[in-house]
Amino acid sequence: MSDLKKMNEGTKYSHGSIGSIADFNGKVFVKDGLNESSCEISFGVLNPGEAVPFFHSHRENEENYIILSGNGLFQVNDEVFPIGEGSVVRVATGCDRNLKNTSDGRMVYICVQAKEGSLGGYTMTDAELTDRVSLL
Repeated sequence: MSDLKKMNEGTKYSHGSIGSIADFNGKVFVKDGLNESSCEISFGVLNPGEAVPFFHSHRENEENYIILSGNGLFQVNDEVFPIGEGSVVRVATGCDRNLKNTSDGRMVYICVQAKEGSLGGYTMTDAELTDRVSLL
């Protein structure tokens, strides 16, 4: 496992980093390091020919896998399909899942886990435009 480096935080935010994606290896979960309360985010790397060493399912949380680099295969229960850079795979609760890197290079991915059916508002349905002055 790799570590998340805490960069800074305030009363309303946390900022961490796994460092360079090109140098990242292993798996890191960021929930505890950033005090997340709505989801779990993890970064993972699979080397050529490598698969996650287990199948798993969730009782309450769906997962969204975002493939940043590499190509491979994804299995949900007994269905297998190809994935590659730019793929996003949502997996519902109550079913087994796993992925395997079939490319010659590393497969880097992000997994976002959140309670299935909990999204109440998003983008502009949950956002409010404000008049704050930019300090950027």
